[in-house]
Amino acid sequence: MAASATNPDTAVVLAGGKSRRLGRDKAAVEIDGQPMLARMVALARRFCPAVAVSGRDPAPLVTGVPWFLDDAPGLGPMGGIITALERFRTPCLVLSCDLPLLDAGTLETLLAAWRVRPAHAVLTTFEQTETGFIEALVSVYEPEAAILLRQANEEGCRKLSRAIPAACRHCVPYSMKESRPFFNVNTPAELAEILA
Repeated sequence: MAASATNPDTAVVLAGGKSRRLGRDKAAVEIDGQPMLARMVALARRFCPAVAVSGRDPAPLVTGVPWFLDDAPGLGPMGGIITALERFRTPCLVLSCDLPLLDAGTLETLLAAWRVRPAHAVLTTFEQTETGFIEALVSVYEPEAAILLRQANEEGCRKLSRAIPAACRHCVPYSMKESRPFFNVNTPAELAEILA
């Protein structure tokens, strides 16, 4: 797919997790008086004309947003991304709902990289320079990525960081000291750190 001068038409906010480690619905956790899911939908709307929620009905946390369940339940974030790519058949900005520190500047950096991605890239994402870790839930996936994700799942791989080969990625490097926007809330201790 050739590079584009615009942002993706569609953003998908992943909100299907069970929040087992946190012990409460993380999408409903309020940060600065706003549920995390509502905050992420609002952020996505700044960049994409269409925003959908994957994995749950977002009401009453946020209204007026279309949503869908995974076509194949139980695959975690991978299932939501596959369903979105096959449903919308367009590049999708994919964001996890549990990233309370993600900001517009970080997304602007990602989308600037996406606009100049090479033709072979089906995933535009951030990569931590020290570890090689990719931010698979702050990424733009091309429709063609669905094939690779399905193949990875069939081979028993559920880790998004391994499902898309490095040769098919276009990465924005960042260092550990620049990782704060990617801080996600999974445990009570992590939530306490954010709320402190």
